[in-house]
Amino acid sequence: MSSLELELKTLMLASLDGDRGAHGALLDRLSRHLRGYYKRHLARSGGGAEEAEDLVQETVLAIHLKRHTYDVETLLTPWVHAIARYKLIDHLRRSRFSRAEVPIDDHYDLIAADDRVSVESAHDVGRLLSLLPERTRQAIEAVKLEERSVSETAARYGMSESNVKISIHRGLKALATLIGRETNV
Repeated sequence: MSSLELELKTLMLASLDGDRGAHGALLDRLSRHLRGYYKRHLARSGGGAEEAEDLVQETVLAIHLKRHTYDVETLLTPWVHAIARYKLIDHLRRSRFSRAEVPIDDHYDLIAADDRVSVESAHDVGRLLSLLPERTRQAIEAVKLEERSVSETAARYGMSESNVKISIHRGLKALATLIGRETNV
């Protein structure tokens, strides 16, 4: 087990035991690695830093929401990598790219680089989402949490597809800002 794997797993186990500081540190460390991972993979398909940041935020949110599914008897990075890769494939599918364009890599690719920008921390996602405007919250919940398509969400809430995308983008940025404020308190 690598020292990074050991460090991340230790933070995850403490997080699962209710240590908010460990949870924040875990999400912070994972965010940096995810950012590097997504930037590398999106560069191959013409994607940029903004898309990478959206994927980092989506993935950290998924890790936060699904942390109870992590099997503490296994390595953490393959579990995180599976979530990250799924989010990447889903993004590329929505962007009209093929899964074949996402190389099959292993979890070491995720931890290979650490992009030092940090924006996430541990918080109650439901409470944070409730602070967003209703349309923004609905768009994020439908597309990012319920995994509905942008067009389905637009039809469901009487919005244009562009407005759904803009709402999600702005909402994720607002969530990152809220998390940052609460972390610095």
